[in-house]
Amino acid sequence: MKSIKQFIQTHVDADFQAEDTLPFICHQKAIPKNTLITRYGQTERYAYFLLSGIVKISMLRDDGQERVLEFFFPGSFFSAYTSFLTAEAADVEIEALCDCEVEMISHSDMQQAYKHSLLANKLGRIVAEHYYIRKTNREKDFLTKSATERYTELLTRRPEQQIPVQLTARYLGIEPESLSRIRKMIS
Repeated sequence: MKSIKQFIQTHVDADFQAEDTLPFICHQKAIPKNTLITRYGQTERYAYFLLSGIVKISMLRDDGQERVLEFFFPGSFFSAYTSFLTAEAADVEIEALCDCEVEMISHSDMQQAYKHSLLANKLGRIVAEHYYIRKTNREKDFLTKSATERYTELLTRRPEQQIPVQLTARYLGIEPESLSRIRKMIS
């Protein structure tokens, strides 16, 4: 189970050790399957690090249809990031797709850490860079790759998927029937 401390050691500061103190308060929490972690219109107050489980971030189109923006797997930071940064109402919803374990950092604790800690600032920058790269790559994929290619890449990232077919189809921007055809074709 990869933790925030291991993430820091791998991506931020190779000299950081497991026994070192984090520059912010971090709480661990169990989140049951199907729990809404962040609701539409709620102001995001936490950044989460996923220790185990799968979460999805989705939004509603004007016609009321849900679109899945992203799935997050263990070893990833997630939140309603725009809301976390701006302290405005979230236009996305975050849900646990299975039982999850997370480490969480409050917005206020992170802001305090930014004032005093180079490590916290480096972590914040690297997490923001990861978000940006992930979002940019997803946009490029939608413009340049077929649904089959995007589905194959999702399987590569997470081969032992536990994501329902209808959610995977919403993530790919296709109908469940189209996903069924793709799955049969690549089997």
